[in-house]
Amino acid sequence: MAYKILVVDDEAHILHVVSLKLCKAGLDVITAQDGEEGLETFLAEHPDLIITDFQMPRMTGVEFCKEVRRQEQAHHVPVILLTARGFDVDPSEIMAADIAAVLEKPFSPQEVLTRVQQLLPEKPTHVSAEVQP
Repeated sequence: MAYKILVVDDEAHILHVVSLKLCKAGLDVITAQDGEEGLETFLAEHPDLIITDFQMPRMTGVEFCKEVRRQEQAHHVPVILLTARGFDVDPSEIMAADIAAVLEKPFSPQEVLTRVQQLLPEKPTHVSAEVQP
């Protein structure tokens, strides 16, 4: 069973590039185009990790993260925040939203995948025990 990643960004090309890279790595990817849709998707899909843009219409990435953190099932879900280069996000906001990592745009898809792999725990492999007669 693959990890499920929620990618939330209002830029279609970012959704496409990030989703493609993560899917090729064997991860299940679901997407949303803004924070409100992201919250609905989070509640319906229960992803293992979230990648969200900071600057989005209707709800910023930090506001989205704070809403997610209000959900009991979200306390263990790591979040990666994407920001435009040079756009400062207040470190206290990052801490308050419990954001695990911040990546500046432009980023390489490999950089996103590497960060995702660092934040997700290894899933245990099922080992069948041999039955001795």
